[in-house]
Amino acid sequence: QVQLVESGGGLVQAGDSLRLSCVASGRAFSNYIMAWFRQAPGKEREFVSAIIFSGVRTYYADSGKGRFTISRDNAKNMVYMQMNSLKPEDTAVYHCAAGPGRNVYNERDYHSWGQGTQVNVSS
Repeated sequence: QVQLVESGGGLVQAGDSLRLSCVASGRAFSNYIMAWFRQAPGKEREFVSAIIFSGVRTYYADSGKGRFTISRDNAKNMVYMQMNSLKPEDTAVYHCAAGPGRNVYNERDYHSWGQGTQVNVSS
């Protein structure tokens, strides 16, 4: 497993951008699928985006397609998510996750989670 720490959240207005970062410590970072999930108040945690080991393939929930971009730097043990054109419905705690990648959309497939970073988008 790896230890994950997120940063980059904050309070922004609708239409603004944020870049979330996640740093991993531990073994074999480059062997894992990395993903972002989010959880809004009163709602279940939901998949946002994922990126495979090499970074050449990415996955997005419909809610973020065209607005969010996930990337990774295996040399720095970092994963990022650029979020543009933010909407109030993007307000949530965003969690970074690492896993083997059998089902990138399923949170049960991820064995390591960060504590999360809060994103608040005002209208």
